[in-house]
Amino acid sequence: MQAQNTILIVDDNPVGLQHLAMILQSPGHELILSSSGGEALEKVKSIQPDLILLDVLMPGMDGFEVCRRLRSDPVLAEVPILIITALDDRESRLKGLNAGADDFITKPIDPDELEARVHTILRLNRYRRLLEKQSELEEANRALRQAYDTTLEGWGRVLDLRDGETEGHSKRVAVMTVRLALELGIEGEALLHIRRGALLHDIGKIAIPDRILLKPGELTIDEWEPMRRHPVYAYETLSSIPYLRPALDIPYCHHERWDGSGYPQGLKDKQIPLAARIFAVVDVWDALTSDRPYRKAWPKDKVIEYIHAQSGKLFDPRVVDMFFYLKDLGEL
Repeated sequence: MQAQNTILIVDDNPVGLQHLAMILQSPGHELILSSSGGEALEKVKSIQPDLILLDVLMPGMDGFEVCRRLRSDPVLAEVPILIITALDDRESRLKGLNAGADDFITKPIDPDELEARVHTILRLNRYRRLLEKQSELEEANRALRQAYDTTLEGWGRVLDLRDGETEGHSKRVAVMTVRLALELGIEGEALLHIRRGALLHDIGKIAIPDRILLKPGELTIDEWEPMRRHPVYAYETLSSIPYLRPALDIPYCHHERWDGSGYPQGLKDKQIPLAARIFAVVDVWDALTSDRPYRKAWPKDKVIEYIHAQSGKLFDPRVVDMFFYLKDLGEL
């Protein structure tokens, strides 16, 4: 069913008012009639029409003044105005345009011309409103994404605190992982998913009992069994959330190892998602260069030596090379 267009017709002459109404009478138009400028200004606030047909020569408040007042109101400023006038001189047209009119039609009215102009203005107005709605939706989506991402950062801080990580660990590794991913050819929406996955890389540890997670010494074989399942818990948690499902590669696969010795699936080399291979290097760097409750930070030279030694074993060699290339440039 076609939506109706509301058209406000303003003319102090009853004959002219009815003539315009007769021309525009159509199932697709709802016509509202007004016989003065002041009355039109009152009506337009409540009906917010799709188009105003406005006569110029009216007593009291002429069409130019009505036009100016409408354009000064932020709510009504974009309502299309078609001025109908017997004045056909250049000065009057300029005055109307300066007052804010969108178009002119001169008397005597040609019905076909009026219908064509009205159709064109209404079509352009529908397009303008669609663009406005699209812009509003995009802004709402941006605000929603920002709210989601702020929440994820909060979750990351909570996970850091529970796991005994240093302050800001999740945010640091997220920043470095995104920068490294960009250099390795990942772009667009995929970078957002990588950032979210990095922030939530240890979300699965919420299912690990404190007696295991916070144990200061080495874990027993029995204690390692649930610890090694935390990527599975992450998968089970995030896969049910459509918004976060594309971010699963890092929480689910960041303990997989290049040589196949990792967990939970025992993936090797390029079976491991690139995002997880990137994160694995970044995570180990940040972990070893930071103080932990159970040990002091390693010297950076020792960490560099360790990561190079594990290239091709635990880590993707290409990722390791790019990581240290960016480190040398001071970009990580």
